[in-house]
Order: sequence, then structure tokens, then C-alpha cells
Amino acid sequence: MSGLGNLILPARRSIRTRLLLLALVPLGVVLPLIMAALAYWGGNYFDRILATKVRSDLAVAHGYFDRVIEGVGRSVAGLATSDKLLRAVGRHGRHTSSDVASMLRVLLVERKLDFLRYMDVNAARRAGGQWPVVASALAGNERTETEVFSAGQLAEIRSELAVLARTPIVRTPNAKPDGREVEDSGIVIHSAAPVFDSGGHLLGVLEGGVLLNKNLDFIDNMNAIVYPEAALPFGSAGTATLFLGDVRVATNVRLFGDTRAIGTRVSAAVHETVLDQGKTWLDRAFVVSDWYVSAYEPLLDGRKQRIGMLYVGFLEEPFVRARWHAFAAVAACFVLGMLLAGGFAVLSARRVFQPIERMHATMTAIEHGNLDARVGNVQSEDELGEMAAHFDRLLDQLQAQAESLKRWGTSLDAKVAERTAALERAVADLKAAQSQLVMNEKLAAIGQLTAGVAHEINNPIAVVQGNLDVLRDVLGPRAEPVANEIKLIHEQVQRIRLIVAKLLQFARPQDYVGYLEPVDTAVLLQDCLLLVRHLLTKGDIAIEQHVDSTRRIVCNKNELQQVIINLFVNAIQAMPNGGVLKISVEDWDEADMPLGICLVVSDSGPGISEADLAQLFKPFFTAKKPGGNGLGLWVSQALVERYGGRITAESAPGKGARFTVWLRLEPQGL
Repeated sequence: MSGLGNLILPARRSIRTRLLLLALVPLGVVLPLIMAALAYWGGNYFDRILATKVRSDLAVAHGYFDRVIEGVGRSVAGLATSDKLLRAVGRHGRHTSSDVASMLRVLLVERKLDFLRYMDVNAARRAGGQWPVVASALAGNERTETEVFSAGQLAEIRSELAVLARTPIVRTPNAKPDGREVEDSGIVIHSAAPVFDSGGHLLGVLEGGVLLNKNLDFIDNMNAIVYPEAALPFGSAGTATLFLGDVRVATNVRLFGDTRAIGTRVSAAVHETVLDQGKTWLDRAFVVSDWYVSAYEPLLDGRKQRIGMLYVGFLEEPFVRARWHAFAAVAACFVLGMLLAGGFAVLSARRVFQPIERMHATMTAIEHGNLDARVGNVQSEDELGEMAAHFDRLLDQLQAQAESLKRWGTSLDAKVAERTAALERAVADLKAAQSQLVMNEKLAAIGQLTAGVAHEINNPIAVVQGNLDVLRDVLGPRAEPVANEIKLIHEQVQRIRLIVAKLLQFARPQDYVGYLEPVDTAVLLQDCLLLVRHLLTKGDIAIEQHVDSTRRIVCNKNELQQVIINLFVNAIQAMPNGGVLKISVEDWDEADMPLGICLVVSDSGPGISEADLAQLFKPFFTAKKPGGNGLGLWVSQALVERYGGRITAESAPGKGARFTVWLRLEPQGL
């Protein structure tokens, strides 16, 4: 009994530990993973919600800004057509009198404009070269734009405007380095409208506008519209700002107390994204002294040049704090769940480990040669008790069958060896047949699919073509302004028809040989290079051409174009970091007889291994190219061989690849 006790004691410690680990480890692993996933996906979802919120805020601010611009434009346009102005201008000719100037000063206050002046045609022409809105007014069209006026231009209009626009630049953390100390330009909503007499003759141009530098009413109204009271939860605060370049010229962001952050500058990261690249910023950003969920969009002048930014945003810290509070609450619930589950696991393990320990001791004794050892009766009446009794019965049966198994073992060894050899031969034959069957099924499925797709595309293409013809007939001469667009649509419809024909040709090659014509290879190469020009520019790839043959090849032009473009695309993909695409065309002669031409496409990429080179023209072989389907070279080879030609490939690792297309002057076998 002492020996059996020594076996039981270590087993008892082991089984208890394992049962507890079995119950607690999944909880200890799964719950932290759930917490991590919740923190990651929940945080990302929360960030997307904030980005969506600030995007909508920016849309509201942009709408308000557009309404202000439209309001200024309507005011100037309305004054330009008013009887009061027309009578004053008509009474004094083309030159603005003091009475007209006095009248405009009164109207300026009434319409809440910062400047309003009338220019005769000659003065307007001089200003039209400088301001697009004035040039449009001279052409008879009213126009309103956001423009940047220099200090001199503002002073010429009104000296007070130049003083108001002058903004000392405040040193700002994270801003792009800049040696300026003062920003004296002004950002102006600039509007101009033509002034006509009763006979419709242009008398002059009425010009007006509003200076936005330090225009606190404008920026506070925008902020009140975008972020009304109690619009943001968790105590966050919203802000709005107008930038001239990267300098805040109108804002309700505070430096400290009630001092506004006018003159501070935007961070370097936002400057690069919005002002340098012309993109909209939708992300967190450091604004003066704190982090905000921010939206910046570029402002454009009448020449579509970036002159500043429109900004809205709200404090990020209250939302981050709320997110961490929610995460802490969920974490506390998870920890409480783990504690409760752990306590239940400890209590339940006591009823489990005792019968298991006795079975373990019995198995250990049998391993040491005591074949008569048994579990015996256990107090547990559940499944473990039944399993212990069943375990004893199995031991009895196993002991009885052991001798019988030994006798069968010898005879089975010989039969297994014999069957194994036969099975290996059958498996090898099966794999070969299966590989061929899979390949045939793939090709058949692709053929059916392409035939179906091509058939379904023909119906909407016919509708488009028919309606295009109806459109051209109905419009008649009125279609001339969009004749190029209609021609382009017609060409693209024909291109789709060619693509459909190619699909049907792939599905039923015996029914689609294609229209044959003499093809000038040099011209076709230029067309193909034009089609892949965007890939060449994007990949920084140079072109080197040597066309030394003037022979024309009789073939289907579109099919040959498909082959050449496929070779171009493969060569470009082989040079992701740039390189040289070499193209040459030479005469193909044998025994002093002209047979055709040799078209060679080579790249300066890493080359093709010998193993891949042997598989290039097999269907579905992709050489691990992303997005490839392994049919390009296979289809290209089939098209070329149809005309009696062939495609060969040469390559060496590190020395690029060279594909040669051998094309006969006349097709063979068609």
C-alpha cells in the first residue's frame, strides 16, 4: 500500500492542477483577448464615429460659408441693377461722381459690406487682369470668389481695412518653421457685377466685398450654427476657424481666458496635407494648446489656387475620457466574471479529480507489470463512477484479447506490406488522373462562364447603342457642343463589343477567328504604349524602341494588340521600382525567304527562375503575382499560334526577361 500511496500523491497534485488550469486558462486567455478585441475594434469604431461627426460639422460650416458668399454676391448684384445706381451713373456718365460715391457709402452700411465701389469700363478693364470676378463682370456675368488682397490693395480701397487685416504672427508649437512676424494680407469675399443702361449697354462694374480677417461676427455665427448649445456630449466644446495660408485670421479658439488665438498657425502635419497636397484633413490634430477632433478643408480663390483653410473641430479629451470609463466598466465586469467562474471551477474540480486519480494509479500499476490491477468501487455515482467501472471491464477484455492480437499480428504484417505497395501505385495513378481532371474542369468552367457573361453584356450594350443613335437623331444640330462626348461614348461601346467578342472567342475559339487586315506594327506599338501610359508614368519606367522592320502583318489587329499589351503589363509589373522597357521589331527571314517579323519585349526586372520559365505558358500559372489569374500568357500564346506564329521566353536571374513574338506575314491554317 505504501508503494501505491507514493504513486497516488504525485498524481493527486498533478490532476488537481490540470483540472483547475483546464477551467481557468480558457477564461484567462479568452477574456483578455475579448478585452483586447473590444479595445481595438471599439476604439476604431469610436474614432470612425468621431470622424463622421466632424465631417458632417465641416459640411455644415462649408454650407454656411457658401451662403455668406452668396449673400455678398446677391447684395452686389442687386445694387448693380438698382434704379438708384443706374440713375446716378446715367446722370454723370462713365465717371463716378462724389454723389455716386456718397450713395455707395450709404449702401455699403445698409448691406453690411466692407467696401463698395463703381468702376467705369476703362477702370474695370485695368482691374480685370488682376481679379477674375471683375473680368467676369466685364463679360456680362456677376461672380463672387474668395480672394487674397495685399496690404497695398486693401489700403487703396480703404485704409481702415489694411489696419484691420494686419495680424502679428504668434509663435505656435508644432507649426511649420517660418520667419514671418506679421501677416498683413487680407482674405476677402470679393464680388463684382456688370452695370447696364436701359439699352443693355455696359456702363461699368460694381465691385464690393467683405474682409474676413478678425470678422468675429462671421466666425461666431458659423460656430453657433455648427455647434449650438449642448450639441456636444461629455462637456466637449466646438470651435471654428478661418485661415489665411496657415495663419488664423478669424477664430473662436482661445489662447487663454477670452484672448482669441488670432495670429497662431496650423501644425506642420495639417499644413502639408491640406495646403501642400490639397486634401481634406479628418483626424485628430493639435490646435494651439490642446488636441481636437478636427476637420480642415482648403479654400480656393478665383484662379483655383489654395489660399487658406476652413476648420471646425471639438475637444478630444472628453470623448477619450468617456471611452476609457466605458472600457474600465467592461473590464471590471470581465474580472468579476473570471472570479466567479474560478470559484465555481475549484468547487467542481473536487468531485472530478478523485476518480480520475484512482484510474491514473491503476494505469501506472499496469505499466509497471501488474496486469491484475483494477480501479475498484468508487463513491461517485455520476458519469465518472460509470467510467471507472467500465474501465475495469475493458481491462479484463483487453487482457483476454492480448494473446489473440499477438497471433494475428504476424499474419497482418505480411498482408499490410503487400497492400501498401499496391495502394501506393493506385494513389500515384489517381493523383495524375485527378490533376488532369481538375485542369479540364477549370477550363470548361471558364469557357461556360465567359460565354454567359459575354451573352449578358450584349443586351445592355445594344440598348446603349440604340439610345445613343436616338439621342443623336433627336438633338440634330444641337448635339454639336457634345459631339466629341457622343463620339467617345460610341467608341467605348464599340470597345465593349470587341471585349465581348474576345470573351466569346475565348469560350468558342473555333467560331471566332476575327477580321483579318494588314497591320502596321510600328503604329500598333504606339497605340499600345498609349494605353499603358498611366502604368509607365506611375512606375517611373523609361521606353527604348528599335523598330527596324516595315513589313505589315495580316492578322486581327485587336488580337495582336491584346498580346502586346499583355506583354507590356507583365514587363511593367516586373519592374515595381522603375526600369527600362525595351521594344524592338526586326524582319524574320529563313533561308533568304521573308517569313514575317520578330517583336521583342524585354524588361530590366529581376528575371524569371528556370522553374517558373518552364511553367509560364501553362493556364493558371501566376508566378505569385498579386491579382493575376494565370491566363494572360496562355491566351496570348493561343492567339499567336492561331496565325502560325509562336512566343518564346528567355531570362536569367537578375538580368530581366525577354519575350519574342514570331509573327508570319500571312496566317497559317485559317
